[in-house]
Amino acid sequence: MRSEDVPFEGGPLDGRVLPVLLGPTGHPPKVYEVPVPDADGGPPTVLVYRRAQAGTTRRLGLPKGWKYTYAPEGGRRTGPRWPWSRPDA
Repeated sequence: MRSEDVPFEGGPLDGRVLPVLLGPTGHPPKVYEVPVPDADGGPPTVLVYRRAQAGTTRRLGLPKGWKYTYAPEGGRRTGPRWPWSRPDA
């Protein structure tokens, strides 16, 4: 599988560039979840980052690359709510 170095903005990973696996379309996933283990042995804290355009081309406005921005509200869905989707926990 191909991977791409993607910068992260905001949150604990601010300023880091990590390799992210690309999907079949050549884009990184829309939501990137990073589990952080708890020091006391409890359940891990999950940091959620959402994909955003890093820039666009001049003429056509096509995305030049991707970056991840921190989503402090967590992994709430932003798209349409389909009847066959699982309920939010």
